[in-house]
Amino acid sequence: MRGDLLSDPVEGLDEALAAVDAFDEALVAGLLRPGPAQAAAVVGLADAVAGTPLAARVAEAAGRASAGAAGEDHFVALAAARCALLGSVHDALTRRIDEAVGRPAAEDGAEGSGPGAAVADPGTNLLAAARSWLSDLARGGWRGIDHELVAGAVPVVSAMLPDPGLRRRATLLDGFAAELAASCPGATLERVPVRRWADLWSRALLLTVPGSAGDRSVAPVTGRLLPLGVDVQEHATAVQAQVHAVFEPADGGAPRLVRAGVSAPKPDTVVGAGLWQLLRPRMSLLGAVSEGRSMELDAMPVTAEGDLLWDDERARPGEPADAFATARVVLSTATAARVAPLDRHPVRIAVPVLLEGYTARSEEGRLVFDLAGQLLAVDTDRVPAAGPLTPEAVAASHSCVGLLRWDAGEFLLQPLAVEATLRKKAVAAHAGAWAGGTTDKAGVRAEKAATDAVAVLRERAGRLLRK
Repeated sequence: MRGDLLSDPVEGLDEALAAVDAFDEALVAGLLRPGPAQAAAVVGLADAVAGTPLAARVAEAAGRASAGAAGEDHFVALAAARCALLGSVHDALTRRIDEAVGRPAAEDGAEGSGPGAAVADPGTNLLAAARSWLSDLARGGWRGIDHELVAGAVPVVSAMLPDPGLRRRATLLDGFAAELAASCPGATLERVPVRRWADLWSRALLLTVPGSAGDRSVAPVTGRLLPLGVDVQEHATAVQAQVHAVFEPADGGAPRLVRAGVSAPKPDTVVGAGLWQLLRPRMSLLGAVSEGRSMELDAMPVTAEGDLLWDDERARPGEPADAFATARVVLSTATAARVAPLDRHPVRIAVPVLLEGYTARSEEGRLVFDLAGQLLAVDTDRVPAAGPLTPEAVAASHSCVGLLRWDAGEFLLQPLAVEATLRKKAVAAHAGAWAGGTTDKAGVRAEKAATDAVAVLRERAGRLLRK
């Protein structure tokens, strides 16, 4: 991999992010009575998209917002401009990654996805109600939120949740409203999560536009799945494991990068290797990852974005497949799926890469890989406690399969698996090595603790139900 390309500046990136940052700051105080700095930020957002098809609508919206007279359609236009700028940043960064690793460019977009698709959208009135609430948030600003304003989302979410076509958007609104409610009143907040709340607001607002959710294009695929590693994402009440893999079509087509995810609710007492007990029964792929095996897929549904809609009935264990062998042989030729329009955001960049021959060392208090003089920061905070992969193992490694991400103005590497030399033999450590079960003492203890915790919770729940 060419580390120099990851450190070179990307033309126009700083300017695009500056326009987004300024607009996000304008949302902190709200746009009901914008001051000169807020008005300038809104106009700056419009100037940043002046050469695009959005120019006229965003310019009109900026003018109205600067005068404190923006309506719902104007807020939608401003959210679209913000989304477009972050999308351009996403595209520029992913192109730079493709150049650095020498990988084919992502597939072209397909019809039937994104806001442009002609798709009937249910619940038009409910979407309008959600749009009205989000517009009120923009007027009041994050410093102006209170329980009365946030509670306006409750009836909308309650009405949307029973409808399968609206459930995903309802979940987004519900989670956003819960974050805001936990932060009320906004006037007393020591620190406002400016970028995060602006991200949630703009995405939710765009999804209230009829047709914006698009048509989730799904097609069956048959062939061999070669796992690369598992990304574990844990929350106090939920856990998700996302398997990154290379798919080789049975018809001899070009290999593709795909993902398969599984999630489950969890009690906050289940942590570490105990998480696999919650996920393992829901996806046989986790067992294959743990055993270092491929999977043979038969008509497995996959979205145009490369997400496998996993069905255990359509998969069976295949031959042994080492993640590092897969990465060395086919990863550089695997094509990434295209990204849906509303998902084009730099925070969503997670590109599987193979690094070898680096030197790991500490630099300014954090771990970095030295790639022929070019330094790449390693995000060891993302190494899960649910496997044998540790920051120490990463620091002792010479080969790494990981996800290349972008955060806080730089590229970072999230390790999924590493190889080190121990007694003249290559020894590997994988984040998902315990996914299908383990004989490791630490893993066994964690699994037993999780079993005991779940048993106690079930017994208590049973007593409550009997009462």
